[in-house]
Amino acid sequence: EQFRTLAQLKADEADRLREAKALLDQRLSSEIAGREISVGFDERGLVVRVLDQVLFDSGKAQLRKEADSILDTVARVLNQQLEDQPVGVEGHTDNEPIKRSGWKDNWELSLARARSVLTYLVKEQGVGPDRISATGYGEYRPIAPNETPDGRRLNRRVEIVVLPRAAATAQASSSERLPDGSRTFTK
Repeated sequence: EQFRTLAQLKADEADRLREAKALLDQRLSSEIAGREISVGFDERGLVVRVLDQVLFDSGKAQLRKEADSILDTVARVLNQQLEDQPVGVEGHTDNEPIKRSGWKDNWELSLARARSVLTYLVKEQGVGPDRISATGYGEYRPIAPNETPDGRRLNRRVEIVVLPRAAATAQASSSERLPDGSRTFTK
């Protein structure tokens, strides 16, 4: 009985993620056609991949005004169709060294960009702060070779990842909440 219930929960969650992908595909169709955004699944869950030039000016972590409508669309789906799913916001860069933007390195820039998206989703769109996190990967998780301008362009991105609920449960069970609300993790 327990295994059947667990299997049904996973099947229901998978159905909800597929429905959410279909909604995102429909609502972001022009951006997807313009190759600025892609929506798909990978081993992490449902992934909305947004190229950096859609969200940010070069070397910056402050969101462009034009990014609002895209993030608003994603937030509506997160809040209406996936309201209890954990969400990770991941920042990525190419491997070109930082020269003039004032960031210490690509890791710092990627994390600042992920945090900008997270802050917008929480403060402007009401995504629950208890279910969202930000991570900066810098240049270390490329999706294309960095040897060409087009490859570097594809690697400069932010990914909004809707994670399986099991991921949030595992994270909570391996951590301890501290008085300031932060968590300490154990092995």
